[in-house]
Amino acid sequence: MVDSREVRIVDINNRCQLRTPDYMTNFTTELFNLHKGEEDKLKTLEHVKSNISFRGANLWILACAIIVASVGLNVNSTAVIIGAMLISPLMGPIVGAGFALGIYDFALLRRSLKNLLLATIVSLTVATIYFFLSPFKEVQSELLARTSPNIYDVLIAFFGGMVGVIAITRVHKGNPIPGVAIATALMPPLCTAGYGLATANWQFFFGALFLYGINCVFICIATFSIVKYLNYPAAEQIDIRLQKQVRYGVSVIVFLMLLPSGFFAFTLYSKQHFMQLANNFIEKEFVENGRTLVYKKIKYSTTANTIELAFLKKVFTNTELQQLNEKLPNAGLHNTTLVIRQNASDNFQSFKDGILSEIHQKDNALSEKDKSIALLEQKLSANKFDNKKLLSEINVFFTTINSVAFSKQNIESKDSTWESTILIYHSNPKLKQADKDKLRKWMLKKFDVDNIELTETEN
Repeated sequence: MVDSREVRIVDINNRCQLRTPDYMTNFTTELFNLHKGEEDKLKTLEHVKSNISFRGANLWILACAIIVASVGLNVNSTAVIIGAMLISPLMGPIVGAGFALGIYDFALLRRSLKNLLLATIVSLTVATIYFFLSPFKEVQSELLARTSPNIYDVLIAFFGGMVGVIAITRVHKGNPIPGVAIATALMPPLCTAGYGLATANWQFFFGALFLYGINCVFICIATFSIVKYLNYPAAEQIDIRLQKQVRYGVSVIVFLMLLPSGFFAFTLYSKQHFMQLANNFIEKEFVENGRTLVYKKIKYSTTANTIELAFLKKVFTNTELQQLNEKLPNAGLHNTTLVIRQNASDNFQSFKDGILSEIHQKDNALSEKDKSIALLEQKLSANKFDNKKLLSEINVFFTTINSVAFSKQNIESKDSTWESTILIYHSNPKLKQADKDKLRKWMLKKFDVDNIELTETEN
């Protein structure tokens, strides 16, 4: 007979064994296992190769997508730009280059880069022609967003590309691919570069082209990383030295992209930090003290910054201005100058007079409207009568009248306009002619009119 206490001890020992480090390692490995649900490697590679070429339909789709994206940038429509990104086939050769590096297939790499170069040239050409012919060349916010790449664009391209490659290697692709196309945004930078070429704006051209380069390189690097992690077999046997050269080459490209991107990211952070400090300073020193701020301009640069302000009434002395400028470093605003526009040389008086003049014009416009409304009300009042009161007065002399309606009307004819006063009444029995004449005379006297028409109704 087995002792129940021994059974419990054995059970506890078994449970303890299930919680060993090996179990936790296996659990973690299984949790992050990318081999689960993976498509056959040969099928995946064939799929990648089939999407590299830009011939026929793919080239037409690319050109149309570029025009759609250019229109979206031109009219500042985010929805149109997203639509263009969804139909763009630009991801194909970039992913192909990443796979080629991962499996050391240099023929595939050359083919991918050749098609990517072709797609880039076609896209730039179409975008440049569109913006050259477009009558609207104003810089929109969607264009500006593609001219200053930074480290965040690197992160978006890398992790977005990683999601895309993982989806490609799955049996069930799911729906990440459209999201990747939107997140990595290959199409808009090319269109912005085309805008830069069409308008000879080289800052736009090189900034947008650099962003496009970041997206291409880090999508390719993400693809390379996943291909190596999934252990795709090499296309051909190569020596260790060549493998190291590939890895070193990838590392150098990553470094060359990260260096300027990191600088741009630091510049963006510095600008946003300065703007926040400047607004806090303005709020604390002026707004909270009841100053009415009518003008604000904050200029940021890496060497010297300027805060320009203007107020409705307050005039600051030179001593006050000096004290305010001395407070700037304590607020974290180093290398910053505070300028307050308040004299004729700064055109502040004309600026102030312009505001007051506009307010005065609005007041005059409101006054004219009030006068027009009062005149209309007066006219309505002049033609509005209390028929009930009038009936009671008439009944003092003419008791047989039981209803009246009195009004003044403007009568239009082809040749002239005149005013007519009309009294419509009902009498039972009907009034005699002598009573009608008396009623007419009484009405003429009461309303001080030259003529009055009496109309007697049957009912």
